[in-house]
Amino acid sequence: MVTNLNSARFIANLSLCFVALLVPNYVTASGDHELPLGNGKVSTAPKVGYVYSCQTSFNGGGAFRVGEWVKQDTWQPSGKPRVDGFVIWPNALINITFDGDQRKVQSNNLPTHPTGVFPISSQDDAYAYDRNPNAISEQNIFLRLPRVPEFANNPSCVSMGMIGFALSGVAIFNALDAMGRDAPAHEIQDACGGHPERSGQYHYHDYSACINEFNEKGGHSKLVGYALDGFGIYGLQGAGSDAMTNQDLDACHGHNHEINWDGVATNLFHYHMTAEYPYTIGCFRGEVKNSGQINTQAGGLNNSAGNAENLNKAALELGVSVEALKSALGAPPPNFNKAAKQLGLSANQLRRVMLKYRPK
Repeated sequence: MVTNLNSARFIANLSLCFVALLVPNYVTASGDHELPLGNGKVSTAPKVGYVYSCQTSFNGGGAFRVGEWVKQDTWQPSGKPRVDGFVIWPNALINITFDGDQRKVQSNNLPTHPTGVFPISSQDDAYAYDRNPNAISEQNIFLRLPRVPEFANNPSCVSMGMIGFALSGVAIFNALDAMGRDAPAHEIQDACGGHPERSGQYHYHDYSACINEFNEKGGHSKLVGYALDGFGIYGLQGAGSDAMTNQDLDACHGHNHEINWDGVATNLFHYHMTAEYPYTIGCFRGEVKNSGQINTQAGGLNNSAGNAENLNKAALELGVSVEALKSALGAPPPNFNKAAKQLGLSANQLRRVMLKYRPK
């Protein structure tokens, strides 16, 4: 299977999101009703309705003001503002291919749908609650996932950062913001439910109306992405068009029944997105062999002894020392513009060579 961005798909997604981006209070998966607030629902073991988080201490940033749509135990999605703007990303790219028993996902993390304008403008209503200073930037995502994933001996915790990847080319994060709160309730996203973090990685914390999901015959949602353990993430509806809730799913936010898997009816575990917290997945049911920041960034090859030969080749072609290249790239994700300036190269040249010698 190969999935490429093309003009027809881009236009379809553009049309899908057009109304959403023009309406500040566009209501997505939740409808126009209150949802239970997820604040405090962080666990140290798998638990239905919770995020089994690898990180349990939080002191990061995020929205600085709690909106009036957030109550003591609930929040009202239709009461939230949305980040203004209609930015299109014509260079968005996602490729999904097979390599033996592996599924390879390669993307630049730019969405195949429009976004709002980031950093959030001081003229935007969202600025009164969330002053996200980050700009959306191209990333270099490369994942190798099991083509047919299997259960791990035990479920594992989810990290902060990327825990999955949507077919729209966008990273999926868990339900928590940097303060450990319910991110969809507190942070302000654009009308497609996304926003960038500090490295510029645009991502979702919950279901996006712009994923361009359509249901299978019988009502079951289609595949909308993959978790990092390789299991599929499906949309809001189960068999018979029933909206999935925490009561329908296990502690990792999934269940097992026959689904369409790579075009074949297969009885397989899979995750579902839901309108209620934790929205995406609560823990990993399969083994995760690469996290959201391992083997996903082109610059990540400088951190593995097994990739020393590739790094040497890249440095030789660029005409710089290995030490200088490692120093400029730093820890993943790399900032190619900053690294290129430090090395006296163009960002495009650096990106091209690093992609050329990235682990396959």
